[in-house]
Amino acid sequence: MSGLVYTRFELLRTFRNRRFWFFSLGFPLIFFWLIASPQHNKIIPGTGLTYAAYYMVSLASFGTMMSMISTGARIAGERQAGWTRQLRISPLSVRSYFRAKVLTGYAMALLSLVLLYISGALLGVSLPAGRWLEMTGLIIVGLLPFAALGVLVGHLVNTDAVGPLMGGLVSILAFLSGTWFAINSGFLHAFGQFLPSWWLVQARTVALDGHSWGARGWITVAAWTVILSAAAFWAYRRDTGKA
Repeated sequence: MSGLVYTRFELLRTFRNRRFWFFSLGFPLIFFWLIASPQHNKIIPGTGLTYAAYYMVSLASFGTMMSMISTGARIAGERQAGWTRQLRISPLSVRSYFRAKVLTGYAMALLSLVLLYISGALLGVSLPAGRWLEMTGLIIVGLLPFAALGVLVGHLVNTDAVGPLMGGLVSILAFLSGTWFAINSGFLHAFGQFLPSWWLVQARTVALDGHSWGARGWITVAAWTVILSAAAFWAYRRDTGKA
């Protein structure tokens, strides 16, 4: 099986999954309309952003995180069914395997992002084209650690544990990173900046003043990407050794 064929198979299988449509697309959209629409034109104190703009990017971060990490649920199911064992004896390379998983996660995440952008525009969010593109670019880069995290989780836990683990992990990261309310000071503000999810959510600063992350943001995202990628590769090799 070639890498291109396997990637196409992964994309088709994912987009035919009804749970994907609800958790990765429906869930963030429902939250956005419930939270942002009642007072979408009002400014959230301490942010300079309207409710619509703030929660558009915050829930885009939440939805895309969920999309990337949900790769783990599919991997756990494949392990249980014996599909990953079959892939290992096929001509498919390890690099092609990982690439397919990451590209599938990004395809899901980008679709979630587009739908939330459309919803934001319907509620009056208006930004220069350059800021839309820069904000999207930061979100795409900020998702790299979560692509690795999804693969790591999928090769460490079974299907019974992966759902609760993913849901709990994304919820905690969203809370600590200011998805639901602005965190401008205190312990959570200081602690959150060590998390990649914090900088994913902070992509909204582009919408506020046009400024990108500082050096700390880039270093944090890069460090977590390296650490989690190494851990994902270790988990894959460990799983291979057990087969």
